[in-house]
Amino acid sequence: MPDNKKFIENLSGTGKCIGVLTSGGDAQGMNAAVRAVVRMGIYVGAKVYFIHEGYQGMVDGGDNIKEASWESVSSMLQVGGTVIGSARCKDFRTHEGRLRAALNLVQRGITNLCVIGGDGSLTGANLFREEWSGLLDELVQSGEISEEASQIHSALHIVGMVGSIDNDFCGTDMTIGTDSALHRIIEVVDAIMTTAQSHQRTFVLEVMGRHCGYLALVSALACGADWVLIPEMPPKDGWEEQMCNKLSENRADKKRLNIIIVAEGAIDQSNKPITTELIKDLVVRCLGFDTRVTILGHVQRGGTPSAFDRILASRMGVEAVLALLEASPGTPACVVSLCGNQAVRLPLMECVQMTQEVQKAMDEKRFEDAVRLRGRSFENNLNTYKLLSHRKIDSELPHDGTQEGCRCSSFNVAVLNVGAPAAGMNAAVRSAVRVGITEGHTMFAVSDGFEGFCKGQIKEIKWGDVGGWTGQGGSLLGTKRTLPAKHIDKIAEQMRIHNINALLVIGGFEAFESLLQLFDARSRYEEFCVPMCMLPATISNNVSGTDLSIGADTSLNAIVETCDRIKQSASGTKRRVFIIETMGGYCGYLATVGALAAGADAAYIYEEPFDIRDLQSNVEHLTEKMKTSIQRGLVLRNENCSVNYTTDFIYQLYSEEGKGVFDCRKNVLGHMQQGGSPSPFDRNFGTKISAKAMQWISKKLKECYREDDGHVFANTEDSACLLGMRRRALVFQPVIQLKDETDFVHRIPKEQWWLRLRPLMKILAKYKTSYDVSDSGQLEHIIRLRTKDISAI
Repeated sequence: MPDNKKFIENLSGTGKCIGVLTSGGDAQGMNAAVRAVVRMGIYVGAKVYFIHEGYQGMVDGGDNIKEASWESVSSMLQVGGTVIGSARCKDFRTHEGRLRAALNLVQRGITNLCVIGGDGSLTGANLFREEWSGLLDELVQSGEISEEASQIHSALHIVGMVGSIDNDFCGTDMTIGTDSALHRIIEVVDAIMTTAQSHQRTFVLEVMGRHCGYLALVSALACGADWVLIPEMPPKDGWEEQMCNKLSENRADKKRLNIIIVAEGAIDQSNKPITTELIKDLVVRCLGFDTRVTILGHVQRGGTPSAFDRILASRMGVEAVLALLEASPGTPACVVSLCGNQAVRLPLMECVQMTQEVQKAMDEKRFEDAVRLRGRSFENNLNTYKLLSHRKIDSELPHDGTQEGCRCSSFNVAVLNVGAPAAGMNAAVRSAVRVGITEGHTMFAVSDGFEGFCKGQIKEIKWGDVGGWTGQGGSLLGTKRTLPAKHIDKIAEQMRIHNINALLVIGGFEAFESLLQLFDARSRYEEFCVPMCMLPATISNNVSGTDLSIGADTSLNAIVETCDRIKQSASGTKRRVFIIETMGGYCGYLATVGALAAGADAAYIYEEPFDIRDLQSNVEHLTEKMKTSIQRGLVLRNENCSVNYTTDFIYQLYSEEGKGVFDCRKNVLGHMQQGGSPSPFDRNFGTKISAKAMQWISKKLKECYREDDGHVFANTEDSACLLGMRRRALVFQPVIQLKDETDFVHRIPKEQWWLRLRPLMKILAKYKTSYDVSDSGQLEHIIRLRTKDISAI
């Protein structure tokens, strides 16, 4: 093993006792975090204890603090809320209560706490840690513990995970439960839209967020709401008239419904509450529109956790255990956070203080500071919503000599979908069209990819044409897998006829290959010497240059929901194992991450070769688990993982070898993984990266405009880029440079980040495996993190 790598085998938890509790409001995904802490803790040799009912259970002790076993967290991954209970505890706020809690922990040898909750719960944990040595001294003086016990348990280590649907904690892009809450909101909004359209109604929806407008803002972005009200950015004076004008304009454009989303903590510039009833009365009085109010309430906290929350919580739970193993007496309490696609550790109190600064800024009416303090992700969401919701009038558009110094007319930008359909493509197209129009361009839509391009299926697309596209699945423009090479002459001709100055291509591996072919054709056709940008959109997530692709999250949720139902179908019957085949071509992303989110026992993929001995070992492992504990097993198989070890072969092998212990069933999920409405994540990811891509295109057009002949000419490598997420940042990468990173035979990147999740999946399924922890989050500082030049999604 290389010297610069650090493996889990080198971190021993023997002799350590870890307590895990959930505190404050519940959030979907908390159970996944508890499960990960318990199983990772047991895996490294530590004892793990459930602390039931949060801090109240810690204070009361007794049966509230119980040792956890591997089996005690089975079948909880898909359960919402928290099965170990949560309560708000007045006793813990007192010195006497914390003294009793310390005694209960010392009696069980617990000196490591994993706290899952909001900023109040984590602040309480840090206070407990700071008082720990003093509390032990008091217990020694009162004779309740010995001096020896005090010395053995002299240091208390705290690691926090933020469980809050509001996403109101500074230092992390997403908190556990937020994505699931967005799923509940969007499900309701999508359902309301159909009835609102039927009756030409206006709906005012209140979502949770007493002090944070994240849920309101992102759900407004995800459904294309007409107006949104959040506490961090109150509307300016005169907003009532502006809102009514906006609603009226939309109705005049033959839009049959209006959606207004209000955070429960929404305020005006004077810090006075803006309620749903106030808005309803305003709309009825000023416009006479038929208006209804819907308050979602605790629906947002309920239901099963989304795939994103299960994966996030599992990764954070494992990272929390690693942080506890590596902690020394001087290590400050930390919180495990998500930055982009990377787990990071931040000092707990720095995050809490930053979170409190937001509220202070709002109280002092420094609203721009409040938005900035929320972080780059929140700020980007707000800026993108503003960009897409306000249609500029012609006099505001930068064209005909006003384009920031360019003596040129507005540019013509074409947008098209290439490859297989992926949920979120339409959200990306809508965003591109509206941002392009805002930037002063004329936008053209190409139907049926490059096949339609060569046939001249190109027409101008306007602001109102993309209304309501955000929540639509598939590809409304139409998409084909045809590559441009065989029609290159005709495509160049159409570029010339329509005077296309830039291209935005949204699609999967075929889109990547298409951009490479167009780049190569620049030497022969000047028509392709224009800025070109590709957005990765494929359920397979198999494009080089990005960790995530539009559509993959929706597909993962479809897989996980189906796996949950399939497992439930065996409830109350004899022991059963299900073999599930997923899509993905040669890329094992869906199989691996789906297995992690669904709690599968194994996942077979092309990237990790396996043979009959591995299959036999998996069967034996599952057989042993079936004899001792679990009733249902789940095995995922990528469709192209092996030529010979097919789904039928694996099914027959498991059926034969499991005789007398379990029976077997198989399911091929097929194209249901490609269908359905896009998830909130895919809607927002598609919307934001498309807006960023159009701003990049505008910048390149200005740079490449030749004033001498009035044409755009771009032939450098950095004028044909893919916009992807790399760890913490959204990055524009020249496609020609990504060529060497790609396996074109199997249509996958040569290196894939998610392969690092496979050992985690195996550990949580009770396999002994080697796990590289050298990439685990190191303690950073929130100030330094905020000043880095990153663009969180």
